[in-house]
Amino acid sequence: MLQARALLTSSMQFSLRGILQVATQVLPPYRSRFSKQQFTQPPLLAVLCLMRYEDCTFREAEVRLREHHELRAALPLQAVPDYTTLYRFLRRLEDDDVDRGLQETVRRLRRRRRRAVSAAIDGTGLSHTSVSTFFLRRLEQHAHGAQPRRPWLKWLIVVDVQQQILLAQRARQGPGCDARALPGLLDVAARGVPLGVVLADAEFDSEAHHQHIRQRLGAKSIIPARRRGVPNGAIRNQMFRAFPKKPYRQRAKIESICSAVKRKLSSRAPGRSLATQIRQALLLGLAYNLYCLRHRFPQRGCQQSPSVVSKRGYVATILCSSPGLERG
Repeated sequence: MLQARALLTSSMQFSLRGILQVATQVLPPYRSRFSKQQFTQPPLLAVLCLMRYEDCTFREAEVRLREHHELRAALPLQAVPDYTTLYRFLRRLEDDDVDRGLQETVRRLRRRRRRAVSAAIDGTGLSHTSVSTFFLRRLEQHAHGAQPRRPWLKWLIVVDVQQQILLAQRARQGPGCDARALPGLLDVAARGVPLGVVLADAEFDSEAHHQHIRQRLGAKSIIPARRRGVPNGAIRNQMFRAFPKKPYRQRAKIESICSAVKRKLSSRAPGRSLATQIRQALLLGLAYNLYCLRHRFPQRGCQQSPSVVSKRGYVATILCSSPGLERG
C-alpha cells in the first residue's frame, strides 16, 4: 500500500517543482503583511493548477492532500488547506498574476531561442458544468423542444504552432464576436516572443487587423477574406486575389491544441460566478503549459497521453512499472 501511494503521488506530480518555481517568480510569499501567514501563495497556486490538471473540485483536492503526505511534502505544505481556503485564494487571485505565470512558462519552454514564431489565434467554448450533452439532448426529446441554457464561456488563445504552447489567453462570456480581442491578445503575446507570422480564420478578417499586425507588430498576417464580393482594403484585396494556402495550413494546429487541452486536462471552467469561470479558464491554460514543460514533447506535436486514467492514480502502479512511461 505504501509503495502504491508513493507511485500514485509521483504520477500526480505532473510538474510540482516547475509550478513552484514559476509561482515563486510571479507571487510574493504572502499577499499582505497583515495576513495570517499560515500558507504561502505559491503552494496554493500549485494546488489550483493540480486541480485543473486532474479536473477535480475543491473538496476532492482537500481529500487528496490529506491522504498523501508525499504530495504535501513536495509542495511543501505544513498543514492541509481547507477547501474554503483554496476557493478564497482563487477569488483573490488576479488575472494578471496568471498571465505573468503563463509568460514565465513560455520563457522556460523557449529557453534561449530568439527566432520569430508563427502564431495562431482562435477561440473555443468551455462548459460551466459537467452535465453531458447526451443528457441535454434527452431532456429536449422528452420536452419536445429546446431547453433554455445558461451562457457558456469563450476561451481565446494565441499559440505557437511549432512548439504548440500557449502564448496569451483571454476568457469571456459567450457567445459573441472574437474579432475585437485580436489586437490586445497579440500585443500580450508579442511582449513574450517575437512574432513572425500571425494566422487567423475569416472571423478576424479586417483591414485594421492586418495593419495592426504588419505595422505595429512587424509580422506577416495571413487571414482569409470573407467571401462577400471583392473586399475593400489593399491587404484584404491581396488575400482575396492570391491567398497563401500552404503557410495557412499551419493554422489547423491550434485546433489540435484545443482538442489536446480538453482531452488531457479538462473541457470545463466550473464556477457559479463569471469571474470564477474566467479564472478557471486562465488556470487551465497555465496548467497546459506546465504539462508541456513537464513532458517536453512540443516539437513532436500533440500526442495521446499514456493513459487518461493515470491522472486519477488508479493505474499508477502499472505506469510506473514501465521504464519508458516512468520517464514521461
